[in-house]
Formats: sequence, structure tokens, C-alpha cells
Amino acid sequence: MQEIKLLVSDENLDTLLVILNNLKEGLIIDIESQKSLKRSPSQYKPKVATIIREEESGTNDSSGKYATAAAYKARLKSTKR
Repeated sequence: MQEIKLLVSDENLDTLLVILNNLKEGLIIDIESQKSLKRSPSQYKPKVATIIREEESGTNDSSGKYATAAAYKARLKSTKR
């Protein structure tokens, strides 16, 4: 088994440890550091906490955000005049 040593500045250590920890499982057996890694949650935060189902979106959306096909065609006809 081989060992690789890296010298990393303190401000880049957290970034490098996150990258190494996210590598494919089984690729790295053990990571040791003089500084402990503080696991932060993912930076991705969805804007809406609800699940949007296909049958509730698009033309089936009852919120009024999207018009039905008939309403859209009627609106197009009224604006062409």
C-alpha cells in the first residue's frame, strides 16, 4: 500500500479534505490530518420544500401560474386583434 503526503495551507485544508472525502468509496482507505474536518451540510438548499409531481404541474397546475391550452389560445386570439 502506498502513502502520499501533501503540504496544504490552512485556508485550503478544509476544501481539500472535502474533495478527498467525496472521492469514490474504497479509493482512499484512510485520511489523517492535524486539523479535524468539520462536516458541513451540502450548500444546496431547495427553494421549495415540497415535492412537485408531474400530474400537479404544467397545464394541470391549479395555482394559475400556467394557463390551460384553451385559455392560452384564447389569449393569443384576443391579442392579435
